[in-house]
Parts: sequence; structure tokens; C-alpha cells
Amino acid sequence: MLQPGNTVRAVWRARLDEHLGMYQLEGLRMRAATMLDASHAVYGVTHLASLARLLPERDPHQEIYDLLDRTLDDFDDVGVAAVHLVRFELAMLAELGFGLDLSSCAATGVTADLIYVSPKSGGAVSRQAGEPWRDRLLRLPPFLSTEENGRSGWADGDLRDGFELTGWFLLRNVLEPRGQGHSDARAGFIAAVAKYMTRSNALTS
Repeated sequence: MLQPGNTVRAVWRARLDEHLGMYQLEGLRMRAATMLDASHAVYGVTHLASLARLLPERDPHQEIYDLLDRTLDDFDDVGVAAVHLVRFELAMLAELGFGLDLSSCAATGVTADLIYVSPKSGGAVSRQAGEPWRDRLLRLPPFLSTEENGRSGWADGDLRDGFELTGWFLLRNVLEPRGQGHSDARAGFIAAVAKYMTRSNALTS
């Protein structure tokens, strides 16, 4: 029951808060058996666990929990899993106090045609405003843009842009101040997704 990817209901009992106590467990979603058959899923679950460890202990994080549960449900589709994982990293940044403002252009205030993100401020930048500095800006993939109204369309380059975007801010704002770097599992997940996409594109071309 206690395998990566499974969802359980746990009831903890102890006489005092500082005691070790006991857990009573009930399995709710048993995903581990199918997830262990796919390299991207193994890497992905391990990376999600490394991100979850960044949260303060014993504090409720209901939105992160709900997003994590939905992410685990969609690991059977490699592309969708990658999109969810980028969104999960973005949500973790917000939960830890380093959320990005992707709703309007940081330079002009417009809300349309947002395709860049400033690596300094974490604010979105429109195509026109960012054009002179495009080599210094991060790309904002369409599936993260509020302008897309939640639509999930994406291409391979969008996934790379998404991981570069969230990876930059996670490393600078969260991991490096703690003396940490990105987990090996994150790199393994990205590599597994890229390999799958390359193979899938070769079969369809």
C-alpha cells in the first residue's frame, strides 16, 4: 500500500503531539503498479516528492494536495503529465511565496499576446514590449498563459519552455538559498518525456 503514487487515507493517533503514535491506513487509489512500468512516471513521482518536501511540515496545503492528486491521475499520458508537472512547479512557487504574475505585461500592463517572462521580476511581458530584449527573457508557453483560458494545447517546444521557466525560478528563489539544486529525478523526467516525444513524432511523420 505504501508505494510511490498511491493515495491512502491515514488516521494518526497518539496521546500527545510529540509522541510517535500509530497510523491506520486505507488504500484509496492504487496507482503504483502501473506507474512503475513507465520511466517518466517513476521519475515524475520521485520529483513530485522532492518538491513536496519543500513545504512546511504540518501546515495545510489543500490546493497543492488537490493538484498533486490530479497530476498523479494523468501519468498514463506522457504529454499531459509533463504539462501538469510544469503547472505543479508553478503552483509550488506561489505556495512558497514566489508566485509569478502571468496575468498582464509587466512593462505596459496589457493582457494580450503575452509570450515572455522577465527572469528578474517574474512578470509576463508582451511580444511587442519584449522584442528588443527577447534574448534575455524566458519564454511563456501558451498552456501557462491566462489568455488561453485553461486550454491545454501544447507543442514539444512549449514543454521545454515551461520547464526552463519554472526551473529558473525554483532554483533561484527556493533551492539555491537552501543549498540545494534540482533533483536528478527532474532531469530524468524531462529526458524521458523528450525521448517519448521524439519517438512519437518519428512514428507519425
